[in-house]
Amino acid sequence: MKNNPLSRLGSFGQSIWLDYIRRDLITGGKLRRLIEEDGLRGMTSNPSIFEKAIAESHDYDENIRSMTVEGKNANEIYEALSQRDVQLAADEFRPLYEKTDGKDGYVSLEVNPHLAHDTNGTIQEARRLWSALNRPNVFIKIPATNEGLPAIQQLISEGINVNVTLLFSLPRYRQVAEAYIGGIEARAAQGKALKQVASVASFFVSRIDALVDPLLDKSITQGGKNADIAKKLRGEVAIASAKMAYQIYREVFGNEHFMRLADQGALVQRLLWASTSSKNPDYSDVKYIEALIGPDTVNTAPLETLDAYRNHGEPENRLEQDIKEASWVLERLPELGISIDNMTRQLEDEGVEKFNKPFDKLMATLAEKAPASLK
Repeated sequence: MKNNPLSRLGSFGQSIWLDYIRRDLITGGKLRRLIEEDGLRGMTSNPSIFEKAIAESHDYDENIRSMTVEGKNANEIYEALSQRDVQLAADEFRPLYEKTDGKDGYVSLEVNPHLAHDTNGTIQEARRLWSALNRPNVFIKIPATNEGLPAIQQLISEGINVNVTLLFSLPRYRQVAEAYIGGIEARAAQGKALKQVASVASFFVSRIDALVDPLLDKSITQGGKNADIAKKLRGEVAIASAKMAYQIYREVFGNEHFMRLADQGALVQRLLWASTSSKNPDYSDVKYIEALIGPDTVNTAPLETLDAYRNHGEPENRLEQDIKEASWVLERLPELGISIDNMTRQLEDEGVEKFNKPFDKLMATLAEKAPASLK
């Protein structure tokens, strides 16, 4: 474990989490081995992950059959299966959660993705899931939409742990951090304990390059001065955005205002790097882990990316390197006719849809699987 690049990430202040969940992974012992051998410190899930786990395996067939006999519908079956997976995984991480005094050992479950633009619906759903899971080391995932922001603040004020998901822009990240602090301040004003509440802000990385690179390729093809700039920016915008987000993190959570809350027990809302598998085969398969290693951060990655990093990762604190260059990269985009605001708005809309579609597909799959399980 000492020479394992994955386990060495912790010495740089970064927690490595798994962006995947499946029943056999938990009950078959692999999750425990990842915790013990690789230093895995948490787990995230989303509707797409659950859709693949349930639709493409037989892990859940017996549960589906028994719940069908009980007369449960597709949504009730999904909730029972997903909540049980999260509970089982949270129990595996519980010793780590206690050992780290609540810093790590969390498992995330997302609210119904169709609630992304429904503040009250999100709050009600999050309360219900939090109560049903009944574990201190779980996060309820809330999308960072305009409507999600007040829900985040309200839920934090109630002591519900929140993983803010689908973050793409720097202005929105600042709003998310402020929503978290607003929730903490509300708790402090009510005399409630601050130490018990945790949150992470999940900044989606590789999807940014996947959207921007084709636009840069057009500039390269057209030639001229802009082509030279576009070449320098290709594959750099996502990492530059993440590095600048971390600068905002240091500003917001390192000032005197938050320090006073920290003195009362408040935890920082860590930045979590999500979507860190490389979407472009031309790039290193560990590109979005290597570049974003730094203190008080989390990186959640799928199994294949963890395997790649275990094999050839080279941990080093790179998150605070080349900050001027990162700022330069983002400043060049408007010169090439690329609007950062439009880009991140598109990514947010697409992100919501990318969770809606697999969720709906899973409901359809369960509607088919349930009757078939009785034959």
